Amino acid sequence: MFTGIIERMGTIVGTTPVPGGRRLRVDVGPIAAEASLGASIAVSGVCLTVAHIDGTTVDFDVITETLDRTTLGLRKSGDLVNLERSLRAGDRLDGHFVQGHVDGTAVVGQITASAKEHVVRLEAEGALRPYLIPKGSVAIDGISLTIAAVDATTFSVALIPTTLELTTLSRVKSGDRVNLESDILARTIVHHLQAMRDSGSLTMEALQRAGFA
Repeated sequence: MFTGIIERMGTIVGTTPVPGGRRLRVDVGPIAAEASLGASIAVSGVCLTVAHIDGTTVDFDVITETLDRTTLGLRKSGDLVNLERSLRAGDRLDGHFVQGHVDGTAVVGQITASAKEHVVRLEAEGALRPYLIPKGSVAIDGISLTIAAVDATTFSVALIPTTLELTTLSRVKSGDRVNLESDILARTIVHHLQAMRDSGSLTMEALQRAGFA
């Protein structure tokens, strides 16, 4: 479990094919000093397990499904990634609950950058759109953000200077693909309502009785 508050950026220093996927080598800087084999680190929003430590470099084994579902399959040596260690009991929860289980990806669209604001509009995969609600939470490349607006096919987020300074979002451009994890609460509610609808128990009468219609 994570919070979506990025600790620092790391640099990919190598990728090597291994049976069932790829080994990703990342220079994580001082995070390596407190890392241990088997520990979890979110790499641009993807929960990965530490497989090897060599100085400030940490190796992760990434399975094919993860490479296909996330942007990690596109990453190469020299690319920057966002890093966050797993949440410990008693830690402050400054972002929102992030599992590190990426739902899919979104494509960066229009970027509006001015002295007053920095707004990024993104197009999410169709299956993810029901989980995206105005003022709801979302994790983009592991970063906890609040959704500013939603329309039929896109949603937007507003980025503060600190986020731009400390994460990779300052470097994205139109057409780039980013990892997307929807809010666990929104996802649970939508799944529950869809199951009720499919079973026939979710009717307008039931919604009216519950005060939702």
